[in-house]
Amino acid sequence: MKPDLPPRSRGVIALFEENCTVCMLCARECPDWCIYIDSHKETLPAEGGGRPRTRNVLDRFAIDFALCMYCGICIEVCPFDALFWSPEFEYAEYDIAELTHEKERLREWMWTVPPPQAHDPGAEPPKEIAAAEKAAARAARRSPGTPG
Repeated sequence: MKPDLPPRSRGVIALFEENCTVCMLCARECPDWCIYIDSHKETLPAEGGGRPRTRNVLDRFAIDFALCMYCGICIEVCPFDALFWSPEFEYAEYDIAELTHEKERLREWMWTVPPPQAHDPGAEPPKEIAAAEKAAARAARRSPGTPG
């Protein structure tokens, strides 16, 4: 039987690969240098007469949990929400080399990440939502036939 853990327990770091843009911020900010990332560039054909676009494709994303100090800096600095805390903590290995988890194993941890906690009902809404509501109210006040 697993123990009841606090809501924001730090177990293992999970990777949502689709959100990773290979910006390397997590690897650069890691104080232990335990994140290994490899990628290559891929050119996408132009649609509608535009110029071709180049994007980074993730080849390898690995975290060496033998070195990791679970500080969470990588999760905090990720601008695209690709890294999350999972409450799972049972991943002991007999060989220390097995503690380097590749992107496939990090992806498995993603399904154990709990949903975010509900917002405080008394808190003010995010500025983006407030701005969108003001814009919608302004648009509703205008009559459809008058220029804006």
